[in-house]
Amino acid sequence: MFAAERRQLILEMVRANGAVSLRELARVVQTSEVTVRRDVRALEAEGLLDRRHGGAVLPGGFTRESGFPQKSHLATAEKTAIADLAANFVEEGEAIVVGAGTTTQELARRLARVPGLTVVTNSLLVAQALAHANRVEVVMTGGTLRGSNYALVGSGAEQSLQGLRVSRAFISGSGLTAERGLSTSNMLSASVDRALVQAAAEVVVLADHTKLGTDTMFQTVPTDVITRLVTDEPPVHDDRAHTELQALADQGVQIAVAGASGSPGGDEVPARRRSLPGPRRGQGLRSAAAVLGEQGAERERERARVADLRRR
Repeated sequence: MFAAERRQLILEMVRANGAVSLRELARVVQTSEVTVRRDVRALEAEGLLDRRHGGAVLPGGFTRESGFPQKSHLATAEKTAIADLAANFVEEGEAIVVGAGTTTQELARRLARVPGLTVVTNSLLVAQALAHANRVEVVMTGGTLRGSNYALVGSGAEQSLQGLRVSRAFISGSGLTAERGLSTSNMLSASVDRALVQAAAEVVVLADHTKLGTDTMFQTVPTDVITRLVTDEPPVHDDRAHTELQALADQGVQIAVAGASGSPGGDEVPARRRSLPGPRRGQGLRSAAAVLGEQGAERERERARVADLRRR
């Protein structure tokens, strides 16, 4: 494929989707990420698109929201790995809320196997994924259907969440920065997502590396409210994404990094980017395996203490 044809295809993909990772562009045009990066620089010089951390976006600073058909074909391997890892943070008998999005839809498919689970959602796609799960109770919010992402929004959705209290919220968005936290491009979606978050004791953000460092119009979750980020490993050359992860960790967000292979245990973060204890939660950049291992050890210690008291 000639450079002109390749760049035209890249431009069409960005215009159709709003934001596309270099990895995805390279896959579609069947060339290396190095070549795609060179093409993106050339298109940026012409003012046709903007480079962003590990990808390209429409010019103008803030990315627009893509519809479900476009999103469903982006970063599919990364979303699968993130969903596999995030499912490890859900326990039997819990009550959780799950927001709208293609990554949360992947998570929902894995939650169908968790017995005694109650899932509150405004997403038709999440509800559909759990529709035939006999051991999972699904509670839908009210609201008005927003067809572009198959989600219920508006005052009806927000009012149905008032007075609700669950253990965790699993939520996605269009962009994530250490400065502003999670954001999205649609005002109605942002308002419902905030209501979902307010109902939860902990907030888990699901975001692939292409969203790191991307800022969109409406803030959903400030950084200091995010308990944990589940993401995939950014490409080695994507220094900005790595820097953004470190900045999030420094603000106390627990980082769980999934391998692109979809291993449910996640990947250990390389030592050069491990965080020192952060000012809020002090977890730094850590794998989910480490976090879950500590939780299991704590439960074993508690059982031992109870057994010892009974013997006395």
